[in-house]
Amino acid sequence: MGRTRTKLTGLAAAAALAATSGLAVAVTAAAPAHASTEGFRGVNWADQRDNFVNNTLVLGGLSTSDSYSTTVAKTNAVLAGFENNLGANTIRIPVNYPTVSGSYWSSYRGVIDAAGARGFRVIVSYWEADSSRDGRVDNLTQFWSMWQTIVSAYGSSSHVYFEPMNEPHGYTDNEWKNVAAEWLSRYSSVPKGRVMISGAGYNERLLTVLTDSRFNGTLVSAHIYGFWNESQYSEAAWRADLRNSIGSYASRVLITEWGAPMTTGLDYNQPSSNNAHVSFIRGIAAEARALGIGTVYWPGIRVNDSYRLQQLNGSGTNLTLTTTNASGRDQLRHSWGLGGTGGGDGGASGSFQRVTNRHSGLCLDVAGQSSSNGANVAQWGCGNGQNQQWRFEDAGSGYVRIVARHSGLCLDVDGWSTSNGGNVQQWTCSGGNNQQWQVQNAGSGYVRIVNRHSGLCLDVDGWSTSNGGNVQQWTCSGGNNQQWQRANV
Repeated sequence: MGRTRTKLTGLAAAAALAATSGLAVAVTAAAPAHASTEGFRGVNWADQRDNFVNNTLVLGGLSTSDSYSTTVAKTNAVLAGFENNLGANTIRIPVNYPTVSGSYWSSYRGVIDAAGARGFRVIVSYWEADSSRDGRVDNLTQFWSMWQTIVSAYGSSSHVYFEPMNEPHGYTDNEWKNVAAEWLSRYSSVPKGRVMISGAGYNERLLTVLTDSRFNGTLVSAHIYGFWNESQYSEAAWRADLRNSIGSYASRVLITEWGAPMTTGLDYNQPSSNNAHVSFIRGIAAEARALGIGTVYWPGIRVNDSYRLQQLNGSGTNLTLTTTNASGRDQLRHSWGLGGTGGGDGGASGSFQRVTNRHSGLCLDVAGQSSSNGANVAQWGCGNGQNQQWRFEDAGSGYVRIVARHSGLCLDVDGWSTSNGGNVQQWTCSGGNNQQWQVQNAGSGYVRIVNRHSGLCLDVDGWSTSNGGNVQQWTCSGGNNQQWQRANV
């Protein structure tokens, strides 16, 4: 869908959802079966035009003039951002006949290949042209030809998943199921477990597909949005909508689109009784986690989309991503089973924490609440600002990344310095050893924080007790200016 469909159409889709599988359906109290889709931690990577285009698709940051090798390099940069900022392991990308049949296909394949080499799953989904948007395949001859090309290239690639059509709302339920069944027949060599049949309508009438024996063994793709029902302010109601729409089939359902405004300042970590978007994100995240359903956020990247969770920065192969809304990121991670209660911890290793220096009693702080790369880290009087809240994420081998809540950027030693006085800043999370730290017990409830690359300790310069005292690295000495106390917020 993207999300450019009008509100009336969205509400009509919601009405269809309710009519087909809404609150009138009984919900059992029994625990749901453990789902097989919970391992999908995904985001949509979209064309700025919302994937409905009449010509070649161009994902954000890419260009039709890119060679295969350039596409691979750009893709690796984007996927590093998805991985480090969010914890994602899946992307959903569009395909259409002009892209697959034209000269750009040889380069576009670089996205799929680079993702596989990185350990990402890729969902390829057919989108119709902008000139039609009628919810039906534009040209069946071209449609089958396109899919034959894709299946020939990736039918045996275990990281590639096939979604025959995005939002087939122009078909009756039976018409759509017949098209989908023909897809399975034509490409019977593709394992059913790697095929995602869209729910009827706008991917929202799921049970009509789930209960059809022709699709046994396939996954089923669901879409759900808060703007479908902007008067619904109850998290519990959104949870019930999702639960009722899938019945007992949680193990086969994957939410391939869900999203809400991420650039308007909404706080998704705080419950709301008057904002449908907040209630929606919190409710769906909680229920997806409870049911073990994987989710693919719309969009991870779509330039200038207010729903985007990642901001694309840079140019050429020097692309970086930053998070547009830390609380939205927290809820997405919560839906994936990362973090704790969904109240804002968002971390793989627990809650956000304040980090207080033993000598000064001041907190580790990103200067000016900056969300920019290179912003300085200093000490400051402890407050409630998210620029003083940090998540300690497991980086493996006994090390952690330390991520600022407000920016989503990592605590970083500038320039990979190994020298005393090397400055500490925030920077896009990259996985580099200069962004990895070992937390060592210093006794009495305090710890030392040691950089993996340099072996030096996180240190307050000159034993300062003043606001703005600079934080740097220095040879570990046992001094109180190198000892820190962590406390959950």
